[in-house]
Amino acid sequence: MNKSDLPFLTASELSKLMAAKEISPVEVTEAYLERIEALDGKFRSYLTVTADAALEAAKRAEQEIAQGNHRGPMHGVPVAVKDQIYTQGTVTTGGSPVFKDFIPTFDATVIANLKAAGAVLLGKLNMTEFATSGLSHQFDPPRNPWDLERSTGGSSSGSGAATAAFLCATALGEDTGGSVRFPASWCGLAGLRPTWGRVSRYGVMPGVRSMDTIGPLGRTVEDCAITLAAIAGYDPKDRLTSDEPVPDYQAALTGGINGLKVGIVRELVYTDLVEEEVRKSVLDAAAKMKELGAQVDELSIPLAANAGAISAAIRVEAPVTYQDLVRNRLRDIGHDNRISYLVGTIMPASYYYKGLRLRSLIRDQVLAALGGVDLLLSPTTGVAAQLLAPDPVIDSKAAGGRIPWLLSTTFSLANVPALSVPCGFTASGLPIGLQIAGRPFDESTVLRAGHVYEQETDWHTRRPDV
Repeated sequence: MNKSDLPFLTASELSKLMAAKEISPVEVTEAYLERIEALDGKFRSYLTVTADAALEAAKRAEQEIAQGNHRGPMHGVPVAVKDQIYTQGTVTTGGSPVFKDFIPTFDATVIANLKAAGAVLLGKLNMTEFATSGLSHQFDPPRNPWDLERSTGGSSSGSGAATAAFLCATALGEDTGGSVRFPASWCGLAGLRPTWGRVSRYGVMPGVRSMDTIGPLGRTVEDCAITLAAIAGYDPKDRLTSDEPVPDYQAALTGGINGLKVGIVRELVYTDLVEEEVRKSVLDAAAKMKELGAQVDELSIPLAANAGAISAAIRVEAPVTYQDLVRNRLRDIGHDNRISYLVGTIMPASYYYKGLRLRSLIRDQVLAALGGVDLLLSPTTGVAAQLLAPDPVIDSKAAGGRIPWLLSTTFSLANVPALSVPCGFTASGLPIGLQIAGRPFDESTVLRAGHVYEQETDWHTRRPDV
């Protein structure tokens, strides 16, 4: 196989070939670095490329595999991570020039876990500022590989662009209200928000701390499964992580979905937030699952219609986190964050308290729905990728009057796992995402259902012309 063809293999395919010693981690890493050098000037997905360290890690992986010391599915696989995640000795900006000179003295736990799994870190990925903005960037915004004039979605924007443009095998993003699933949907990828507490956040710059969750983006569900397995688990450095056992997610992909009970969430499908061609693709996907043996019915989660407002009340945690910047360096914060942070600082405490109470109620409604079904279905976003705007002050305006990530916020508030997988394309050739949510810590069923649907359709096999 030509070295230049290696980046077009999935992470899972690369993993198997490296384990069999048919290809080398070094040649795979070189292929990615050459591709980044040649193409990322137009995609703007990376803020920092760690080429020398990546090649050293690839050489170690090559030697270990040659000596029979294969660490597992991520050994030798080139990955990249959102620049919200601390990396020892490497600049970590959080998407803001405020931190352009910040160099952490330790690795975040997810980075330490990736290194322990033998993964090769290619670099740090672009993102919206502090991960609290959906579309606007302080650095040059990443371009969507399906249309360079369009957004990748945020806040893990570089994670979406790099993975879709074949500039890394898998990526880590961070999902607060939908920041992994949003770019996955707009870039034609699989992206998973794990259960809150499944993955450590030690060494991760906070956005909205009570909702922030690290998750993978990949070109297939299996790629997400092997990446999640490498980073998940209890961490004594993050007291909010769970000690729930971490299963073998890759092994759990086997089997069908015959007999699974699946609920289509009416409030997230039959709403003017969802364009008709998106709705049709999602309902077609539900019909496909029924054809594959699932029992599919519609159901109601009443407060899902208000998830955006509930989330907005809770997002005042962000200006509290960055209160020193709000007080002393307000002009250094991007325009959209500046406005939302100022509004957050004057929001009455009673609103925040009411938001927390409503969050508890929406979680109860989601869990009650999951008491009767195994999975919940909805669109990931109501619209396909929107045109880039110079300064999308009001994200809903940039999205044609819609706030596209409100559909993902319901499951963020409920702290349940949710996966986005491609389920179609618009008439103009832009990807559409299907959202599959499940019970807390049941990522295995969510991933299995996504994998079965993915393998029975060809949406994930289509490539942007890059």
